[in-house]
Amino acid sequence: MSQLQDQRIVVLMGGASAEREISLRSGQAVFEALQNQGLDVVALDLSEDTTQWYAQIQQTQADIAFIALHGRYGEDGCIQALLDLMQIPYTGSNVAASALCMDKKLTKCVLSDAGIRVPEDVHMKDGRPLIYPVFVKPIAEGSSVGLHYIEDEKGWNTLNLSNLDDWLVEHCVMGVEVAVSVLNDKALPPVEVAPKSGMYDFTSKYTVGATNYFCPARISPSQIEQCKRIAEQAVVALTCASAPRVDLIVPYTGAPVVLEVNTIPGMTATSLLPKAAAATGIGFTELCVMLLEAAWGQQRGI
Repeated sequence: MSQLQDQRIVVLMGGASAEREISLRSGQAVFEALQNQGLDVVALDLSEDTTQWYAQIQQTQADIAFIALHGRYGEDGCIQALLDLMQIPYTGSNVAASALCMDKKLTKCVLSDAGIRVPEDVHMKDGRPLIYPVFVKPIAEGSSVGLHYIEDEKGWNTLNLSNLDDWLVEHCVMGVEVAVSVLNDKALPPVEVAPKSGMYDFTSKYTVGATNYFCPARISPSQIEQCKRIAEQAVVALTCASAPRVDLIVPYTGAPVVLEVNTIPGMTATSLLPKAAAATGIGFTELCVMLLEAAWGQQRGI
């Protein structure tokens, strides 16, 4: 941690996405952890007006940034491009990888080309799925934002989607849902998510007590190793860095299926990356410092 002692750290949180409140919770947890280590750290609640971000960041006189922004502008390459312009190293993936992973449709194409299983798209006719049930999710939003499980045509009609090009309509894959965080290119133990509602949507993810978590996941040892290997392969294919989280379904038969990849995982009390790190003996504060040290080392070519 000595390399961070003389650096001013800014924790970027808030922002302008639908996940602003979650970002504030992540950012505050990171800020408090770094502050308790005696580091020179500033918490910056970025405005909902993105045109103010340059001036806000500049005023902090930061040497390095910890990105705790979720969703649009935080995970899609926008804040990364701004920090590159300002020559401030940052945690997380670079501009290209961030933009790629935010586009779920393009992400599926890259993963499929790499031989990694992804959910199949449902064929449509006259703007309607040919089969049900289906999962519907926006192409360019944060993890679990706007996720819908549609059982039948009546449910489809209630969606009232204005532009189908902005949405993915996928076959439902039944099985155990797990999340594999890949810390500095090495997969951590899979965390099983078992939402009490039956669907791991935004509410289940961020409401304390709404989901049961198991680490390691309640799958066979061979499936655990398979999930870890697939997650590492997905991160390489998408050129991610730092600590991306790969969300998968382990079906009752066949290989695991990658649902999506999150380049800026949550750092809240219910977040999966800290749970997985803790299972290997890495505490929350140590995790935050590791991510910063990796970002600083990359900038210096270490």
